[in-house]
Amino acid sequence: MPEPVATPTAPPNTTSAVSALLSAVYDLDLGRITSGREAFETTKVMITAVSALCYQLAVCAAHMDRLGVAKQRDNGKTKALLITMGLAPSVAERTLRIGLGMPRMQLLAGYAEDGVLPAEHLDAIVSGVAHVARRALDGLCDEERREVEVELIAQAMSGATPKQISTKARELGNTFAAETGGLPAAEDRSINEFSVTETSDGRIAVRGDLDIVTGTRLQTAIESLVDPRPQPDGSKDARTPGQQRADALNLVLEAAANNPTPFVAAPHTDLNVTVSANTPAPATLQWTSALTQATAELLACDSKVTEIVLDGEGVPLKMGEKKRRFPHHLRKAILIRDTCCVKCGAPSWMGECHHIAYWSHGGPTDLDNGCLLCASCHAQIHASDWEIVMGVDRHPWLIPPTTIDPARKPLPAYNRRTMTLDDRVAA
Repeated sequence: MPEPVATPTAPPNTTSAVSALLSAVYDLDLGRITSGREAFETTKVMITAVSALCYQLAVCAAHMDRLGVAKQRDNGKTKALLITMGLAPSVAERTLRIGLGMPRMQLLAGYAEDGVLPAEHLDAIVSGVAHVARRALDGLCDEERREVEVELIAQAMSGATPKQISTKARELGNTFAAETGGLPAAEDRSINEFSVTETSDGRIAVRGDLDIVTGTRLQTAIESLVDPRPQPDGSKDARTPGQQRADALNLVLEAAANNPTPFVAAPHTDLNVTVSANTPAPATLQWTSALTQATAELLACDSKVTEIVLDGEGVPLKMGEKKRRFPHHLRKAILIRDTCCVKCGAPSWMGECHHIAYWSHGGPTDLDNGCLLCASCHAQIHASDWEIVMGVDRHPWLIPPTTIDPARKPLPAYNRRTMTLDDRVAA
């Protein structure tokens, strides 16, 4: 007899399966738990289930995005659709970020499916790998991407918080940037944003995304003026920390507006640079995270810098003397000679004094070793192959990288590039 032909069965409907899962959750009766051990074990299983379900939600959200569901429904975006479906805005953004980033991961999906890592850790790993890839000049090859992923997963499995995973990713990004010629995001001024807008009730909303140096200068200026004021009866300051910082920002703005000599006022900041004594960990600033060598050299040009060396337990071993770069009289002389940024011509009041021979390499702080650069050009000089030399005319000259001029023909300072013939004769 011929063997019976098996009737193909339809694959289980995903929506029905999830609905059945939801029904099972509704049927739970946790009030019957009678022992602490049972409560502990049940909680542990539920946390794993929530983590696994958050991952599956991210996968489903990514499918919706790729299929254009939001555009088909109301010509909107997937994030907005997720919010209307009940997710909080931050959760919707995180869910979509995990789902869209997961296909580029090589190992993370296995941990996510098992519910080993919660959504916050998945997001930190996915975002961390993407961050490192953007910092490498030519991106990451598959092997490098896998190594970064393994490093961040190991951090998560060792008990690191999402913030600590992100910090590790920034350190790896700095390493790849240094090795490949890329620029760390924390030091990339080209992506800075800052807006001041009026709200519907007539107030002013301030929003910014700043590089590490600009942000640290702002934070240091504000924190240095945060001054808790006791009440007349001796009780504690009734202002919240946010209100105290807002009042400090007002003091910063008043000081800037009332500065009688803005032309020669240097944008100095008192910065603490922390260096590890017995590990290769990168230097850090007081309020933020790791710094590259290029930015450390940039800060040494025109800031108050205190170097603090720490032992393995984070205890200071040595504190260097606070040193102010380019005092008032030298800065004024440089401003008179250069008149503007020597590279792009930005106004002098935007300028910072740059050591032509880096101070960190032993360069002196004097007129013949200093020139004026705006903040953007200053960062570029430290992070690129542009060079500045002092000419026999005792004026700075710029040497472009070979990618701009293969012959590397020196360019005079901006104010001398734009001189007229009559100006040159008079000079």
